[in-house]
Amino acid sequence: MSEEAPARRRRFDRWRLVSPTGAEVVSLRQLSKRERLRVTAPTLFTIVNMMSGLSSVLLAFRGEFTWAAILIAVSIIMDIADGGVARLVGATSPFGLQMDSLADLIAFGFAPAVLVHTWALPDYPLLSWLAAFFWLGCAAFRLARFNVTVDPTADKRYFVGLPSPAAAAVVMATIFALNQPKSGAYDTSLIVPVIVSFVPALLMVTSIRFRSFRNLLAPSGRNAWITTGLAVLAIVIGLVLNPGLTGLVIAYGYILQAPLGVLTAPARERLLGPESVAPRRERMPSVFLPETEVVSAAEDVAGPGCPPS
Repeated sequence: MSEEAPARRRRFDRWRLVSPTGAEVVSLRQLSKRERLRVTAPTLFTIVNMMSGLSSVLLAFRGEFTWAAILIAVSIIMDIADGGVARLVGATSPFGLQMDSLADLIAFGFAPAVLVHTWALPDYPLLSWLAAFFWLGCAAFRLARFNVTVDPTADKRYFVGLPSPAAAAVVMATIFALNQPKSGAYDTSLIVPVIVSFVPALLMVTSIRFRSFRNLLAPSGRNAWITTGLAVLAIVIGLVLNPGLTGLVIAYGYILQAPLGVLTAPARERLLGPESVAPRRERMPSVFLPETEVVSAAEDVAGPGCPPS
């Protein structure tokens, strides 16, 4: 009678991922195929986002500015999709948040910075370098600030600062609208390239609130679905008829809605009620100092025995 054959050992069974914090690391091989797909689905969109951003950089250095801009548009779609899929399948996680931010830094920080350097200001080496660095620094600050100030109780209708995909969309839409201007096209005026290179980057690090329009991306109810459907239909028709102008209207219109919202807030509050305007924003904790140090500093300012204001 033959003994039972020992179980076959996998080639990499002796390799294990170990978390430095002590958190349990579960191998994907331990999950069922359905669970594995649920966990990895958002990350697949994030990887495509990162891949499109890197490809945009490589094409920008080759002078293929239109294709580089198209790939930034692909990254924007993938960035919207990965968040939507993660919420849909219930696979949101701190790892996914950090992975998404790293991909966004490539697609909406590094790629637009390279386009600013190679397309917007090619005849001004020092200015183009400064603009590219300024854009990348602002995008990194914007993403880092977002990661450390995520508040589940915050009003999800608004972003604090211009989102990095929306800032990148300004560069992308301008390239489409101006149809690949050749080197030297801005010799007589620096207004357009300077605005495109610096203004969206600066808006990323401000505390100005921009609508998130998550009700359009995740509609609930019949009226919301109809509104989303009409908006998508209008965008598709516009992109078919005139993609450059449509992209320009969407990108610049999104930026203009912030100051227009501030100017029209009193009238909207009177006519539509307090829910139609942004609520007062509470002061966020410091993004540079640990919370304990912030509390100690506040107590030092207020004096012993006095609660921090």
